[in-house]
Amino acid sequence: MSNEDILHDRAAWLERAKTLSESLPFMRQYSDETVVIKFGGHAMESDDLARLFARDIVLLKQVGVNPVVVHGGGPQIDQMLKRLDIQTPRVDGLRFTDEATVEVVEMILSGKINKQIVSAINEAGGFAVGLSGKDGHLIRARKLRRTVKDPDSNIEKVLDLGFVGEPAEITPHILDVFQETDVIPVIAPVGMGPAGESYNINADTAAGAIAGATGARRMIMLTDVAGVLDKSGNLIPEMTASQVAGYIADGTISGGMIPKVETCLDAVKQGVEAAVILDGRVPHAVLLELFTPHGVGTLIKAD
Repeated sequence: MSNEDILHDRAAWLERAKTLSESLPFMRQYSDETVVIKFGGHAMESDDLARLFARDIVLLKQVGVNPVVVHGGGPQIDQMLKRLDIQTPRVDGLRFTDEATVEVVEMILSGKINKQIVSAINEAGGFAVGLSGKDGHLIRARKLRRTVKDPDSNIEKVLDLGFVGEPAEITPHILDVFQETDVIPVIAPVGMGPAGESYNINADTAAGAIAGATGARRMIMLTDVAGVLDKSGNLIPEMTASQVAGYIADGTISGGMIPKVETCLDAVKQGVEAAVILDGRVPHAVLLELFTPHGVGTLIKAD
């Protein structure tokens, strides 16, 4: 190795050491704090990003943060339903989930996907344990009902979506127990109804509810966009609750981003210091958000 190569390598290592040193105040800030991370989208479908995510989760635990991972799995569920030739009709854009469909949902979420994430974290040196919302009464669910207006008569009607649910109550006891250990919980968003039935719950919604119930310092929602964008396509780095309402009213926040920011607002109202929407396609996005001065997504906090 030439002197030039040695000097180049030394400069690179010094830069890494500087980055670690500058991260120390942020690591101390989040020490012993709970951070709920919703993992899904492209980051979950990319093997490389999934491996990096697993390493980052292990690092968080190693430096004293208590990460709680809540994952989705919509594309994988769709693939399995197609293979099994199970038709899932849509009602006003929402998928009706019958008993056969919810069995597949639970199999994919609580089985295949959950164990893949657990295995990745364990292979990266962590100690992950897979759960569903049915374990330890973590997520007690109720049927999700949506009220929509008939476009012809303008009369409101209630949609019955079958076994699509929402959190009715979060019992975080099992997560409190894990917090005192080296265990990293990985949660599939399947809740239990009053009669023990399974309900498929949106992963964003489940993550927000769990963040609120555990008193998390941060709720991080990994998506397939950089965050909330203004009308010129530029990232909005920070918003308050009242600003969110204004952005929805003027159309800056629209479509699928509305339920995401509303979930963030719900978490903040429950006591979470701030919720963040960021791009899970960015390598080490979670570390960049927590351990750098400006973060990489859109942070939503109370007024």
